Amino acid sequence: MTVAPPIMDYPQRWEADVVLADGGVVHVRPSSPADADAIRAMHSRMSARTLYLRYFSAIGQLTDEQVALFTDVDHNSRVGLLAVLGGEIIAAGTYHRNDVGDTDAAEAAFLVEDSQQRRGLGSILLEHLAAAAQERGIRRFTAMVLTENAQMVRVFMDAGYSVHREYDSGVMDLEFDIKPTEKSRAVIASREHRAEARSIARLLSPRSIAVIGATSDTTKHGHAVLANLLRGNFSGPVYPVNKDAVSVQGVRAYPSVTDIPDPVDLAVVTVPASTVAEVVDACRAKGVHGLVVMTAGFADAGLDGADAQRQMVAVARGSGMRVLGPNCLGLVNTDPSVRMNATLAPVVPPPGRIGFFCQSGALGIAILADAATRGLGLSTFVSAGNRADVSGNDLLQFWHGDDGTEVVLLYLESFGNPRKFARLARVLARTKPVIAVKTGRHAPAVPGLAANTETMSEAAVATLFAQSGVIRTDTLTAAFDVAQLLSTQPVPRGDRIAIVGNSGALGALAIDACLDAGLHVADGAALDLGGNVSPEDLAAAVRAAVGRPDVDALMVMYVPTVATPGLAHAAALRAAVSEATVPVVTTFLAVDGLVEKLSVVDADGRAARGSVPSYRTPERAVAALSHAVRYGHWLARPAGTAPDLPGINTGAARALLRRVRAPDTPQRPVTDAELTRLLDCYGIDWVPYKAIGSRAEAIAAAEEIGYPVALKSFDESLRHRIDQSGVRLGLINADQVMAAYDDLSSIAGPWLHVQAMAPRDKAEVPTVFGITADTSFGALVSFGIGGVATELLNDRAYRAVPLTDADAADLISAPNAAPLLNGYRGTRVVAREPLIDLALRLSALADDLPEVIQLQLRPVLAGPGGVVVTSGSGRIGPPPARPDARRRLS
Repeated sequence: MTVAPPIMDYPQRWEADVVLADGGVVHVRPSSPADADAIRAMHSRMSARTLYLRYFSAIGQLTDEQVALFTDVDHNSRVGLLAVLGGEIIAAGTYHRNDVGDTDAAEAAFLVEDSQQRRGLGSILLEHLAAAAQERGIRRFTAMVLTENAQMVRVFMDAGYSVHREYDSGVMDLEFDIKPTEKSRAVIASREHRAEARSIARLLSPRSIAVIGATSDTTKHGHAVLANLLRGNFSGPVYPVNKDAVSVQGVRAYPSVTDIPDPVDLAVVTVPASTVAEVVDACRAKGVHGLVVMTAGFADAGLDGADAQRQMVAVARGSGMRVLGPNCLGLVNTDPSVRMNATLAPVVPPPGRIGFFCQSGALGIAILADAATRGLGLSTFVSAGNRADVSGNDLLQFWHGDDGTEVVLLYLESFGNPRKFARLARVLARTKPVIAVKTGRHAPAVPGLAANTETMSEAAVATLFAQSGVIRTDTLTAAFDVAQLLSTQPVPRGDRIAIVGNSGALGALAIDACLDAGLHVADGAALDLGGNVSPEDLAAAVRAAVGRPDVDALMVMYVPTVATPGLAHAAALRAAVSEATVPVVTTFLAVDGLVEKLSVVDADGRAARGSVPSYRTPERAVAALSHAVRYGHWLARPAGTAPDLPGINTGAARALLRRVRAPDTPQRPVTDAELTRLLDCYGIDWVPYKAIGSRAEAIAAAEEIGYPVALKSFDESLRHRIDQSGVRLGLINADQVMAAYDDLSSIAGPWLHVQAMAPRDKAEVPTVFGITADTSFGALVSFGIGGVATELLNDRAYRAVPLTDADAADLISAPNAAPLLNGYRGTRVVAREPLIDLALRLSALADDLPEVIQLQLRPVLAGPGGVVVTSGSGRIGPPPARPDARRRLS
């Protein structure tokens, strides 16, 4: 039965496509009165046992009152959420706020169709229902569950909340606060990880594949992908689908995917865009688990194509299918038990330990060919194309738990959900190196955006990668170099590099490259063994170098003489470093057959740990090492935590924004009074001030605040001029205030600020803090040292929200001018902790209040006694689409 569309009087974010525990997908949305028939149909498919556990008694015909529990909703005090699959409601959750007494509490209940149980639907509905209830001011859920309903009891008990239980006559009364806790967030993240990883595993390890659009025409995609699957000896059956052919490439063909007699796990779609919708419907009817849509002509072809793409994904997700593409190259799994090359690339790299995500379809063939030429072994390869559904974030979830992948390589053109990327990458990079090439570093600014949008976006990308421990390279060549190193060698413990070789010229090049990269050369020189060094002497020198406690990595360079091809030296080198605990890289010039001599291969034919990477030049070897060294530094750095900050009242801040900003109103500046109250909600104090409009009011304000005071222009362009023409400082009596008012009002007008002077122990160094809502990356917190040179050179550091304490400490230390905080030319040392605390509070504000589009605190005076905010500005407006929609499919 088709479900009627709901009324649209609830926040759009309450709708979500959600991945289930088995990797399938359902659509979650609020219920409405139009769903009554579909609710009755769901009940009709349920067993008497399931209905008894929900209603505590035998249920025959469903009454109107029982249906109303799900459909009589106001999306405030009475809310229902439905899980929809294939046009049918398969599960529902509701809450009803208490009418009397404790109106901050609501009773929650859930019902899941028998055939859909044990897929995680109860937990998902609880998660979404609790989030919706919080938005409506509800703080606690209550529930009544039969003690024999162990499955539903576990849903509540395993959600990460602190649940109070009482028992009475076989009924368990549950009550718990629904404010997210560290444990509940961990539960959500764990569930999300398992579900999304499983959904990708179903794509990468299918038991059977249908190629829809398979053909014998060698110019067509359908020919290439079928040929590659057959040539690669895919482990399962491959079914060509072509309505005009009996067989394709010697394999029996079928007119439609629905005509295939056996189950189909994965369908590769290569038909024209105009017929893809028909194919997706057939795959839905067949029960296909996943789609790889190679066809172009969707969002890549304009607005009409984008609409068709959205519709295609909606149908697929609504039927439980994930979609890779459209406009993609396909996917590869080199696991011997799968052996799948479902791409257009005739040449793929050998089996290995690197998982590779490539957004570009067109470039993917060349990238795979280059990787194969270098012998770079891959575990899996995925090309996402338009990223209509499956994205790089899904692959990060999969690779985190994939034993066959030890290094992750990403080629990115854009981010769909950057904050989620940062969250996932930060966890993954703690156990597996993540290497990324992000294009568009010098892309032109988007018309209509602020002039600094381009700079800010690049700063945001750099910030995102740096915080997450992602190794960023500028080129694919450099990325492959780093991947080759980290997939075969350990991560360096430090930056001390020993250099051994038989060429003084190569040694000099290596030394220069190391020093340029900020690395330290052991002993300050390379060890030159002479041009005619024997394999045995080379091996001895190498063993001595890797055994030194003051060496963190070794570079070995060798130039063969006319009479010595160098293969014996390569073999001796590999044997010498077989037990090494530090990374070893080489530059062997003009030695044929080198890869085989330096490689170690496991039982599955994959390049294994212990293989020694070799680079064409010393500079490339050093560049790869320098990236690995920085990654090692990040690993050694504490991960940090998000501290619980006292004095924050998020509810009051949200209430304030509701009062001062009507929904859907355009951006506008906040007033000083509004900004002061907003900062106060986050425990951020502003030096006392009063707005005045006359000489008499200025004197009265100064008397009330207490001398000394400052007089400041309302106009920021005057207030922050280098010549201080918009401020009058250090006024110690009424006469000085009168004179200053007369002088400044003649320039800035009658309306001015009278403000207390900052205490001397908090006025050593001027600093600048900011919040910027980047259009792509969400909110960033920035920090810099005040002053014209800092502004001229844009010496500011950025970190993406939310900040940990370690992130905040890094932010304060990051500007080039940060050493000024340590005392300079007689100035006192500034206390760092208050600056870190302020950064964390601004992070919390930005995370809680996406309506704050921009905020700048300038100057924030800092000294040994702490910090004080003396001035600020900001803008509020419609929040951008929340970048970290954690309850949504990425």
